[in-house]
Amino acid sequence: MKYEIMMYWSDENEAFICEVPELAGCMAHGNTQEIALKNIQEAIGLWIETTLKFGDLIPKPKGRKLMYA
Repeated sequence: MKYEIMMYWSDENEAFICEVPELAGCMAHGNTQEIALKNIQEAIGLWIETTLKFGDLIPKPKGRKLMYA
């Protein structure tokens, strides 16, 4: 899955937080970066599975486009 994943440390939660901006509400956390990434991959799969179950559209990964002058 090629969705952009944003990861940051949360002092409040004492964990790494991962978010997928293109998939509304898709988030996961972990005590290490590796665990957080593993958890977000699982969350993405569940997000897509649930979306398909309800017949909603799944956004295509946008990726980043580089522009040159």
